Amino acid sequence: MIKVLLVEDNEKISENILEYFENEMDIKNVYNGRDAIDYLELYDFDIIILDLMLPEIDGMGVLNHMSKKGIDTAVIVLTAKEELGDKLKAFNLGANDYLTKPFYMEELKARIIAILKSIGKIKSSNLLQFKDMEVNMKTKRVYIKDVEIELNEKLYNLLEYLIMNKGVLLFKEQIFDNICGYNSDASTEIIEVYMSRLRKNLSKYGYDKYIVTKRGMGYLMDESIED
Repeated sequence: MIKVLLVEDNEKISENILEYFENEMDIKNVYNGRDAIDYLELYDFDIIILDLMLPEIDGMGVLNHMSKKGIDTAVIVLTAKEELGDKLKAFNLGANDYLTKPFYMEELKARIIAILKSIGKIKSSNLLQFKDMEVNMKTKRVYIKDVEIELNEKLYNLLEYLIMNKGVLLFKEQIFDNICGYNSDASTEIIEVYMSRLRKNLSKYGYDKYIVTKRGMGYLMDESIED
């Protein structure tokens, strides 16, 4: 069973999450950053759901502690704050995703599953589907209507990550951490280069239009765009 550390000081939200996932995940819940750090020192978790506005030690403090200690557990930041600066700071400290309150439990679940699939914590189907595009995650090959699309490793990983999170705005820093790794010496600007090359590869099939740029924020794989 998936092991989750829930760090949320709002008792109602915490109870709702515990109730929603009670038969699917093993969740330990705490209400402040100090207890979260203590739990992280004692136990291993697959993923952390972390509020930013916490008593004693806030969410940024927890992320900073994890970064200094080399704790690489996946993190979803859960908060009422929508400032872009907070999001970027959280991603720079190692957060994998960011969900703003209020939110739907179904969306939280989808994001947890997507992250755990991407880091190999849970098994998934070998096939991803996006309109007429099929991505075989076992062979790392991409087809559109049975025509294979030639992609190098970085571009394949980028496309796979976009499709796994289709409909979700992904920040450039978020994409960089997943494609290049947290310890990469490259600049986040390399993502713009990769995105441009991926669009070029997909353009002959008309699929470049589904990669939407949100200026100053990130990218979105938008399935709702009309053919």
